[in-house]
Amino acid sequence: MRQLVSKEDATLSVRAQCQMLEISRSGIYYKPVGISEENLEIMRLMDRHNTDHPDEGVLCVRNMLRSNGHTVNHKRIRRLMKLMDLQAIYPQRNLTKRAKDAYRYPYLLRGLAITHPNQVWSIDISYIAMKSGFMYLTAIIDTYSRFIVGWNVGNSLDASVSLEVLKTAIARYGRPEIINSDQGCQYTSATWVDYLQSKDAPENAINISMDSRGRATDNHWIERFWRTIKRGYIYLNPAADGIELYRGVKRYVEYYNYTRGHTANNGLAPYVAYCRTDPEKDESSTKALLLRKPTQTRTELQII
Repeated sequence: MRQLVSKEDATLSVRAQCQMLEISRSGIYYKPVGISEENLEIMRLMDRHNTDHPDEGVLCVRNMLRSNGHTVNHKRIRRLMKLMDLQAIYPQRNLTKRAKDAYRYPYLLRGLAITHPNQVWSIDISYIAMKSGFMYLTAIIDTYSRFIVGWNVGNSLDASVSLEVLKTAIARYGRPEIINSDQGCQYTSATWVDYLQSKDAPENAINISMDSRGRATDNHWIERFWRTIKRGYIYLNPAADGIELYRGVKRYVEYYNYTRGHTANNGLAPYVAYCRTDPEKDESSTKALLLRKPTQTRTELQII
């Protein structure tokens, strides 16, 4: 509502506009306070700790921070973890509950044999620390080949950011049969689910799979990628701003996709495994695939 108030309106004063809209006048002049340097340092430590110990919750994080000279209480840690979109992974009680969310879907990958590219994609968002501030990295991985089919960095957790990354990936590589995510607010929103269901064109619908609550391994493909890129690039090269971060992530993802061999692919780069439909193809075919590396279209930095 505050966006409707115009300070330049010559016919109505700000006081009158606020009275008509039934909002506080003081809120019009409020300027949000940025995150302190101390909190940014605490968040950097929390991110590294979560990468190495994703099963440890608030109390373990508190003890870790105190051992590093930061006296913080559990309330502050919970607030920062929510801002970073972090949650400890551990088995939770799951007593019978009435379904509260119409956009929550079952986990479809348990026992499923993943045998070809574009069968299953996995999407997630991760907090990325910088020299001053932070951003979020959204990425989609093809679980068969470990090929990153789409990614972007931005400063918002809004569902529209994830949806734009997905649309770009589909335009470039086609539609997957299944897309798996956690139960975050981005993926249990009408915006996300309605697009995947494609009610206007059912033949284009994508099956929706969501991690079970407290399951550490349901989305392990993308979790392993977060660990790889953070240890291999982010922690070693803290970016000064969003542009530097975007360019650095772009270089690393290209290295990860086209050069770095992956154990799950018998040492082949993810792109080669993604393109090879016949695992018995010879070495000359593999070299041909590397020469056929596609030109990457520019992805815009998402600043909201």
